[in-house]
Amino acid sequence: MDKNQSLGLLLLFGLLLGWYYVTAPTAEQMEEQKRIQDSIAMTKTVGQSDIQTQQQPKLFTPATSVAPEEANIAGQPTDSTALQAQPAPVKEELYTINNDKSTITFSNRGGKIVEILLHDYNKITEDKDHNEIKLPLKLNHNPQNKFEYLLPLNGQGNVSTEQILFTPELDGNTITFTGDLGNGSSIVQTYTIKEGYEIEYQLETKNLSKVVTPGVNSIQFNWDQYLDRLEKNVTFEKYYTTVYFKPSDDDSDYCNCRSDSEEIVDDESIKWISHTNQFFNTSIIANRNNFKNGAFSTVMQPEDSEWLKLTKASTNIPMNSGEISEAYTIYAGPNEFETLKAYGIGLEEIIPFGRSIFGAINRWVIRPSFNFLSKYIGSKGVVIIVLIFIIKMLLYPLTYKMLQSQAKMGALKPKLAHLSEKFKDDPQKKQVETMSIYREYGVSPLGGCMPMVLQMPIWYALFRFFPASITFRQEPFLWATDLSSYDVIANLPFTIPAFGSHISLFTVLWAITTVMYTYYNTKHMDMSANPAMKYVQYFMPLMFLVFFNNYASGLTCYMFFSNLFNIMQTVITKKFVFNDEKILAELEEKKKNTVNKPKTGFQARLEEAMKQSQEAQKKRQQQQSSKKKKR
Repeated sequence: MDKNQSLGLLLLFGLLLGWYYVTAPTAEQMEEQKRIQDSIAMTKTVGQSDIQTQQQPKLFTPATSVAPEEANIAGQPTDSTALQAQPAPVKEELYTINNDKSTITFSNRGGKIVEILLHDYNKITEDKDHNEIKLPLKLNHNPQNKFEYLLPLNGQGNVSTEQILFTPELDGNTITFTGDLGNGSSIVQTYTIKEGYEIEYQLETKNLSKVVTPGVNSIQFNWDQYLDRLEKNVTFEKYYTTVYFKPSDDDSDYCNCRSDSEEIVDDESIKWISHTNQFFNTSIIANRNNFKNGAFSTVMQPEDSEWLKLTKASTNIPMNSGEISEAYTIYAGPNEFETLKAYGIGLEEIIPFGRSIFGAINRWVIRPSFNFLSKYIGSKGVVIIVLIFIIKMLLYPLTYKMLQSQAKMGALKPKLAHLSEKFKDDPQKKQVETMSIYREYGVSPLGGCMPMVLQMPIWYALFRFFPASITFRQEPFLWATDLSSYDVIANLPFTIPAFGSHISLFTVLWAITTVMYTYYNTKHMDMSANPAMKYVQYFMPLMFLVFFNNYASGLTCYMFFSNLFNIMQTVITKKFVFNDEKILAELEEKKKNTVNKPKTGFQARLEEAMKQSQEAQKKRQQQQSSKKKKR
């Protein structure tokens, strides 16, 4: 890295800081945000039943039945054990069914699920003093959510099932909703609550051909969800929240997580659709006939909204001989890899472990390793440390080669010292002579780089693994309360752009140990030809300190303890394994064997390229000198 590259890095960092400064909201924008927030707060003072009543569509009235009274929201859910077959309802009612993992609330308006409470998990938020608060974790509970079918009824246009008050009937853990469409036709939705997080769902119609518009061969299914903020680290939760879908003849796909996005699937069937948070999802799987085509989108919500994103899915359900008879599976629960993989349809791909080689490393190497160690070790933080130890031991042969190369370069440092004075006005000539000495003694300056390059896929895979794996969600270790989110050792009374309003101790410790390790490893290196590099190597950890301050503490914990292991391995190996005098003797012997040996390999090509560059520079200098003389 020369002076221009070093200056470029500094300018790039300056541009980043300038960008954050320029894009910071103005006083007028802050005032407008405050006005919006005040309006939201005023809206929240309205009773929940009033909000729902205002948002309800006008009720559909079958032509052959008596119009029901205007719906009112029930104050409390009705106990499912008291539910029996009823005549056509005249108001909206809520019904609940429990199993070992969740409590599911249904509404007869639309015959749909309106809330799923997970028993074994909590939502995390913070109060104004940054104290963590655990709340019940609910999915699918925004009153503006949609789970509707648009029925193309003859002479009435598309009628949404959310305009229909269904008649419920209970049979054990099965609840059936029947919607009257008039003229002896109906639509029936049946939910059977299974063990765990699974719901069997059936959709059927009876005599639909009597009331449907002639020529129509499918109905539209719309499924919109306002996804809740469930994690403390909202920034990364937003990055991993979107809508996924699986075309039957292709890999799963999804909408962009960083901005408003839309994906269209034409002339293709859809196997499943999943509204996915960072660690939880609600999915529907087609068991009999796939969905036909689809439009999927995500809409970012304001920063001060209590909702994270609006995810939308719209697709078609084919009609067979004028009727519909479909079977689906609804999964509403955690993003557990083995549970989702058991469906055998690629549903586990909603877990953002990454794709290509990095995703494969996470799914089939790192994840099984963590799960195996977790069987015998209770603390996930201790599992991280044990895994670091195993990885470092497996990679020690590479580390040994790297340290050996550094030791050889350190032994040659006295022999290179005179070159700085001899070629102080010709740095390129100095580099050529340095490479020549390295070749004579059989030392490769790149020998210490290859082990680091080989470890990069593992490091990058871990970069994706910690914030995507539910294994670490709300798992404490030392001062960190949640290894899937950032750790906090101190809160700041202000917010620093990109850095946040807190200080992550794991990140600070990583930066400090990185600087220490860099200093110890580069003491033997001669940087007189490029003094700026001496400072850039310490600047980089400080720059990444800003980024990792908001990252999953599981990763920064891994990085910190990995640095400690690196330092220990380096110090012990150099102090007790390598002997400077012996290394120098080996180098002298190597020199004798390479004196008359022809130059080959990458080092010879590099040396030749440097000589050509030096000759070209001299030629340019001579041409410039000639032009000056002519003037």
